[in-house]
Amino acid sequence: MQVFSGTMKRWRCLIALLILAWGFLAGAQTNSLVWHKAGDRVDADVHNEALLPLLKTIAIQTGWHVYVEPGSTRSGSAKFKNLPSGEALKMLLGDLNFALVPQTNGLSDLYVFRTAMKNATHLVSTQKPKHVPNELLVKVKPGTNIDALARLLGAKITGRLDKYGVYRLQFSDADATSAALSQLQLDSDVQAVDYDYYFDPPPTPESISPSAAPVGQLSLQLNPPPSSGKTIIGLIDTDVQSLGADLNQFILQQINVAGDPSSDSSITHGTAMAYTILQAIENSTGSGSTSVQILPVNVYGGSDEQTTSYDVALGIQAAVNAGATVLNMSLGSSGDSSVLDGVVAQAAQDGIVMFAAAGNNPIDAPYYPAADNGVVPVTALSQQGQLASYANSWADPSMIALPGTGVVYYDGEPWVVQGTSTSTAIATGAFYGNMFKNSWTPTQTISAMQARFTVP
Repeated sequence: MQVFSGTMKRWRCLIALLILAWGFLAGAQTNSLVWHKAGDRVDADVHNEALLPLLKTIAIQTGWHVYVEPGSTRSGSAKFKNLPSGEALKMLLGDLNFALVPQTNGLSDLYVFRTAMKNATHLVSTQKPKHVPNELLVKVKPGTNIDALARLLGAKITGRLDKYGVYRLQFSDADATSAALSQLQLDSDVQAVDYDYYFDPPPTPESISPSAAPVGQLSLQLNPPPSSGKTIIGLIDTDVQSLGADLNQFILQQINVAGDPSSDSSITHGTAMAYTILQAIENSTGSGSTSVQILPVNVYGGSDEQTTSYDVALGIQAAVNAGATVLNMSLGSSGDSSVLDGVVAQAAQDGIVMFAAAGNNPIDAPYYPAADNGVVPVTALSQQGQLASYANSWADPSMIALPGTGVVYYDGEPWVVQGTSTSTAIATGAFYGNMFKNSWTPTQTISAMQARFTVP
């Protein structure tokens, strides 16, 4: 395998590398776990469920505080009825160790670990992800009359992605939404239905003194792209502002899928990510020129604080339709939308390469769309090359780790941006830089990345 030869020019250590998405897996079987607390009996029919979602279900049903040793994994199947809780835990947890410790309040603490009980330090969160009130996202089979289905449910169709068979439905109140969810889950024409989850706000770039910033700004030059077969990175993020005459040639006309951008003059997260991608391309190619261009897709509208599963799905469709072959998604949510999963899976099946941020809350739990099949999850390294204190990660052999801090220039002034979103932008830019510099295929590039940049 060739050695990456991109040079470090800017902030600490911008590493060169990349990726290719793989195909998606077919829908999983429905899992069932029922904890009868009154009789201390458990029924289970669980198929290949990852450890953290399983522990979360246990915590919610029992009321226990559940602690797990970071890095522990378990993906197996168990089917039984009417077992005592101790025997049920043995069946569910497999070769992992556990200790159930009663507390004075009548509840218990459950410790799950590989090595020692004292290492089970991560508290499994039972907090439910936030979603848009009175809305559902539904993905239907081809040929389904969505308008008739909406009328039957008493819903209003407020968003359509006909290419993917995805629709946003609005209901009159929470009760109507809940009833429709139950009905749609049993409908044979429905492939997936879920809430429209909110995404976490992106980190805000912070101004720094010029004396504390690396010397020099980007000097990347644009090679005229070919009339056909252009190389386009879809940047699904907030509004991207002007980067100045020299760099604006790399930025295509922005697509706004969630309304017009705000008129805020302060640097946006999307602007910082666009600069970081270009910076990584320059660092990894070493040639100072590229024909790659960035297509900004604003999924936040006039707010840098809030987007949803539906708007991200809409952004994916818009970017792919406009010719993007790689997507940078420096955003995410703890809410796993099965509908957004389906859109991501279709993009992966179409050969779209996708990078997404692993999240800036170290919960050791999947974060979406980074955890979706077909997406390369990216977490952050500290300046010392260790996993950053804020960085989320989970057991996933496809995850890569890159520097989480970068310096960008906007309107001539330096700004520092930190988080797994920065790591994601570095990965996206370096993917193209190394693929073209070394004449690698996307598959070769991702193989080199997976071997070189594992999570500490």
